[in-house]
Amino acid sequence: MQASSFKSPFRTLCAALLVGIPTASWAASDSAMRDALEAARQEQWSRVDERAIEGHILNGYVEYHRLRNRLPNVSPAQVQGFIDQHNDSPLSEWLRGQAIAKYGNAGRYSDLMSVADGEPAGTARQCYYYTALLDSQPQQAATAGLALWLEGKSQPDACDPLFNRLRANGTIDSTAIWERKMLAWQSGEGRLSAYLNGQLNSQWQTAIDTADNVDANIRAVASAPACLGPECAATASFYKAAMQRFTRDDTPAALNAWQTMAQGLNLLPSDQQVIEEELAFYALVREVPGTLGWVDSVLPSLESERVLELRVRRALAARQWQDVLHWIAEMPASQQENSRWQYWLARANEQLGNQDAAMARYRQAATDRSFFGFAAAEKLGQPYQLNLERNHFDEASREHTARLPVVQRTEALLRIGEDGLANSEWLFAVQNGSPQQARALADYAAHQQWHARLVQTTIAGGMWDALDWRFPEAYRDSFLHWGRQTGVDPYLLMAITRRESAYNPEALSPAGARGLMQLMPGTASLVSRQLGINDPGPYGVLDPELNIRLGSTYLRDKLNRYQGNRLAAAAAYNAGPGRVDQWLGNGMESFDLFVDSIPFRETRDYVQAVLSYRVIFESLANGGNSEGVTLLNENEQQVRYDRALLARR
Repeated sequence: MQASSFKSPFRTLCAALLVGIPTASWAASDSAMRDALEAARQEQWSRVDERAIEGHILNGYVEYHRLRNRLPNVSPAQVQGFIDQHNDSPLSEWLRGQAIAKYGNAGRYSDLMSVADGEPAGTARQCYYYTALLDSQPQQAATAGLALWLEGKSQPDACDPLFNRLRANGTIDSTAIWERKMLAWQSGEGRLSAYLNGQLNSQWQTAIDTADNVDANIRAVASAPACLGPECAATASFYKAAMQRFTRDDTPAALNAWQTMAQGLNLLPSDQQVIEEELAFYALVREVPGTLGWVDSVLPSLESERVLELRVRRALAARQWQDVLHWIAEMPASQQENSRWQYWLARANEQLGNQDAAMARYRQAATDRSFFGFAAAEKLGQPYQLNLERNHFDEASREHTARLPVVQRTEALLRIGEDGLANSEWLFAVQNGSPQQARALADYAAHQQWHARLVQTTIAGGMWDALDWRFPEAYRDSFLHWGRQTGVDPYLLMAITRRESAYNPEALSPAGARGLMQLMPGTASLVSRQLGINDPGPYGVLDPELNIRLGSTYLRDKLNRYQGNRLAAAAAYNAGPGRVDQWLGNGMESFDLFVDSIPFRETRDYVQAVLSYRVIFESLANGGNSEGVTLLNENEQQVRYDRALLARR
């Protein structure tokens, strides 16, 4: 059982009294519902004890499966009746989606439109929906259908009726077929690309042969015809696809070829911009020698936030402060306003002796609750702007929340072991309720100590300033204990855990990292041997207390590696110490330059988040007061971020 869903017997008794159900009959009713739901999923209706589950708060789940399994042989009126009855539950949208899929598959388009409520989620259902919409709103359906067609991967069979009708009415013409072929080529979908060849007539044969030739030898793009397809209709999409492939395969050769052939191609400025944006991005990412002048010449016309960011980071690495000012000024206003760029404008002005301008930019950056906002506040010698939102709910309002159907359904689902459905119920209510209702649910989750669900609630409800809820005191005693035992800053442990798993003790990453502090099984085994305890195995590591103990020890080792430097240790926790050792070889003398020099965006963002979260946790422990709290200690701010930071071993 997850720690986040644990409730004491006292709480269980109180909840039972609130809804007026004796605990014994409640347990019996829950057992019957658990059995009924499992039987309904398997369509074993003879096993469903209707009398035992009559009136149960989760009865709608059994009815959902009953209706779903009878579709499409259920009238739209029955479907809509269920939707209306359960409009405060995700069950309503789940049945709507099932009805759209089943009615669409059966060709019952009028029934589909009777239950649809705008564009559904999912490609197959969208295809059914727009097929149904073709007769009443042909232009809208054709536009959406063409967008579904122009994908570089195979689409579901559900899309065939829509695509067939769009081909018949000319919306999907030969140019659209070619453009999809190019998208498939870019995506490496060779079978789809070859299939689309068969839908093109002989006028496209030269274009097909050219694409096949370039596919076999990407450098052949430099000698490809300047006009492909009828009336050059294949030219733009071919060169965009081919140059993307060439750029990613061999950026220097691709840039040389492009500079030679660009003038001979009659491309629209927007098509040329796509090609040059990709070239500029990879030239900067791969630091291709001799390309910076070309990048600077085209960059103002690209309107690319990602390339402008890379260009500023290149200027920072070279300490070219005037270039920093210049290229940040080229960013769109929305990008410039980010505290990161306001901070770097301040730093650049400071380096260039423009003290008044520097102070103004620092003040602007310091209004933000972020790594660079906190760093700017330290430059100004002022407290951090936490912008802490306080929410107050009394016991009476909490008891009212406990009686809400969504809360009763959530708790009933937790009692029968359906944690995933419980989360769906809860977050549906948060997303569809008013801000005040969402906050009442957050308060309830906090008092139930549903730590992971509480964090999800703040995200779903956009409660960005409700820091007490976004950063709850989850597992606080364990963090303090193992922080003391290992000598690791407990607030750093809390921050890493909040970033890694958001307090889900059973979190499993795609790479296989597990638990609160997201430990790889190999790491857990290694640290366990180091501590002289048994290998916990892939499931034992999910135990919160053990996970925190092992994670604390592992982080301690990283801190020892970098002489106690928490910034470098946090980077190593995410990216591995080998990479951090390599990055320290770049010799960035200051902490801020080191952070922005980290080549992996994930690790760059991770380090900033962890150190910012650490500030928030310590400030909340001080009652929301950031006085005396620092982003980095004096040594971490003053030390050079180079190989000397590595402890001698």
